[in-house]
Amino acid sequence: MSSLGIARLDIENALHRLDVRRPQLLRRTPLMKLPGKALSLDCAEVWLKLEQLQLGGSFKARGMLNRMLANEIPASGVIIASGGNAGIAAAVAAQALAVPCEVFVPLLASTAKRDRLRQLGASVVVTGAAYSEALEACLLRQRASGALLLHAYDQLEVVAGAATLAAEIEATAGLPDSVLVSVGGGGLIGGIAAWFEHRARVVALEPTLAPTLFQARQAGHPIDVLVSGIAADSLGAKRIGEIAWNVSQRYVKDALLLSDEAIRAAQLWLWSELKLAVEPAAALGLAALQSGAYRPRVDERVCLILCGANLDPASLVVGRHPRSEDGHPGLDPGSSATPRMDCGSSPQ
Repeated sequence: MSSLGIARLDIENALHRLDVRRPQLLRRTPLMKLPGKALSLDCAEVWLKLEQLQLGGSFKARGMLNRMLANEIPASGVIIASGGNAGIAAAVAAQALAVPCEVFVPLLASTAKRDRLRQLGASVVVTGAAYSEALEACLLRQRASGALLLHAYDQLEVVAGAATLAAEIEATAGLPDSVLVSVGGGGLIGGIAAWFEHRARVVALEPTLAPTLFQARQAGHPIDVLVSGIAADSLGAKRIGEIAWNVSQRYVKDALLLSDEAIRAAQLWLWSELKLAVEPAAALGLAALQSGAYRPRVDERVCLILCGANLDPASLVVGRHPRSEDGHPGLDPGSSATPRMDCGSSPQ
């Protein structure tokens, strides 16, 4: 293991481990390519990695599976605390491997995510106002049950599993110039930055109301922050993970904040214009482009990770979300929005 907490070998092992079991447990998600002008942007291309189509509805399946396949699972099964997506991914994997799964979720976890967990056969414990409190309760239970602990974002196998997403992008389409990544606890950006290193510009994006990495950088080290807002159920970790902190310090220059209004507008645009139903956390990349928080070069190929789709479909109706706007940006009438879909093979 490197001083960063994750080495290239860890990611290569995850690629091999997951590829062996891929037909039953994991999908190669498509990569949609749009010309920048299709989004009224002055850049060459925007790539959308459609990870909301992954088993369990989010990229989290990669890390949860890698963690479970890399360890012996006791009779008591696996246990995790989650705002929803990591728990759903753990439950999907546990169901496929026929092992028990217990998931601790905070009160802010959406009803849709709780219902999905129960449908997958997980034992669901709702406790605590935020993820951190659900995690405390989960750790107490784990010590009593002896179940294999899965962490939503700060375990080596979890981050290495997330990194396979970046490897898949490169194997499918080559290197993007930049990758815009939503950050909660940091498992996704830790994995993506560890894979791309300095070969692509990795940009961290957070809601203004959940700025774990942004405030850690201001303080010079990870600190607890108050989290709330439209994406808190997915990006509601109150402290950036140690692995993500170490990796991002070396490979991530930019950490940008986005308003709930910008995130909501981007989420609605993805549904209205491309019929992509994603949760707010998956819309931060587009929000950064549409709001001007991130301004790509004219020749830039920008990759956005649509990281999850575990949402209540009713929330895509304008006016149904408390922070939604009346309108959202549309396509330039003179542009072409016809996407290209790349579904190439993985590196292994």
